[in-house]
Amino acid sequence: MHDAGLVWFRRDLRLDDHAPLAAALASCRRVYCAFVFDRTILDPLLAAGLQADRRVEFLHRSVTELDDELRKLGGALIVRHDVAATALPRLARQLSVDAVYVGDDYEPYARERDAAVERALVSEGRRFVRCKDHVVFEKSEVLTGDGRPFSVYTPYKNAWLKRLTAYDLAPRPSDCGRERLAVASEVGRIPPLAQLGFAATNLAQLPIAPGARGGTRTFEDFKHHIDRYDEARNFPALRGPSYLSVHLRFGTVSIRELARYAQRTASAGASTWLAELIWRDFYQMILWHHPHVTERAFRPEYDAIAWETGPAADTAFAAWCSGHTGYPLVDAAMAQINQTGYMHNRLRMVVASFLTKDLGIDWRRGERYFADQLNDFDLAANNGGWQWAASTGCDAQPYFRIFNPVTQSEKFDPEGAFIKRYLPQLAGFTAKEVHAPWLASAERQREAGCVIGLDYPAPIVDHGEARKRTLERYAVVKRSAPRAA
Repeated sequence: MHDAGLVWFRRDLRLDDHAPLAAALASCRRVYCAFVFDRTILDPLLAAGLQADRRVEFLHRSVTELDDELRKLGGALIVRHDVAATALPRLARQLSVDAVYVGDDYEPYARERDAAVERALVSEGRRFVRCKDHVVFEKSEVLTGDGRPFSVYTPYKNAWLKRLTAYDLAPRPSDCGRERLAVASEVGRIPPLAQLGFAATNLAQLPIAPGARGGTRTFEDFKHHIDRYDEARNFPALRGPSYLSVHLRFGTVSIRELARYAQRTASAGASTWLAELIWRDFYQMILWHHPHVTERAFRPEYDAIAWETGPAADTAFAAWCSGHTGYPLVDAAMAQINQTGYMHNRLRMVVASFLTKDLGIDWRRGERYFADQLNDFDLAANNGGWQWAASTGCDAQPYFRIFNPVTQSEKFDPEGAFIKRYLPQLAGFTAKEVHAPWLASAERQREAGCVIGLDYPAPIVDHGEARKRTLERYAVVKRSAPRAA
């Protein structure tokens, strides 16, 4: 048994069912805990003018709660605001620990950072212990019959389910040996948000409760309507989703606990939700094996597409970002993300299709905008979703499948309730009119108190004409792409 170990919290801001903490408590006589507000991640946000970032506030409040819980158990959280790649080896040296325990992270930056930390630790005779905690199956645990990574979801899901055992979803015993939690002599309180350079946001006014307690409450609430998830999840005006994505992103809930509950709940809704959790593992696996997707199309032949550029494209992109496209469902969805940092999953597909296939704008521009705005931003899932919508990714929708923003609106927001929530200027239109208000007569627009082109923009593009241009744009794609596994 080691004398001392250090648990480095990252995307796992909880104490229960925590694989790195369980491993450290089982292997070390004294266990320190640390978190680093990584300047390599935070400084670019400040440079981009994102001082009021809900994610940083969510993170800060979750870390504060984690420290409070550790102190109740006789431990404490050592917190640094520094470059993690150098701060962690320095801290390990100061504490004279034998090993550093972490939950493995599969993003390119994290892999580079962790490799640097490991080199520094090993050079001093310390161990760097990676534990699987963020996913159920990682890296190459689920492969095709001939040992290759999957690139199509359904066979991956089938193989995932076939491989699953009770142990894969069993809680990791991080509640055993907590008397070994140690307090460093230099430990202090969490630095205020302002000291990190960030300002408070409207997070407190949103139905988002940070920390592990917030994750637990959100999960308990979802249990009451999980059975309806398969149907309700598609309608943005309903409380259909789990709203757990931000908690999964920061690890304030355990993926094992969620998947275990979904597996044991005998309903179509729970089965559909489990399939969504498997999509999450799938995209993490894709990112691990194909890190080029962060810069280029998963399918190389799609890099030949000529996207719209120049002032007109920039103007269209700005209209999309600000929710001024003239298509109510698209604009309401963009208002939702801009005001709350959240967007309903059905709407993520609709707005991504609109940007890439109605406006002909490179999916990477939309992906970057989401990366700046989403509370639950996860590189693997965000990239996978955008490449799916743009038809450039693994198991993506066919390029000729182009969402019609009006029919999507009529089908999934039939009463216009979601639209009117975020675009109150359209409240005077009927449920039939609100999906395409520019078709209403001038007299009817005046009666509704919203003149199109004055009080609400006219459509910036004709969907029918845009569809024709998209088919022409995608014609450069090779028809003989190799069949995916």
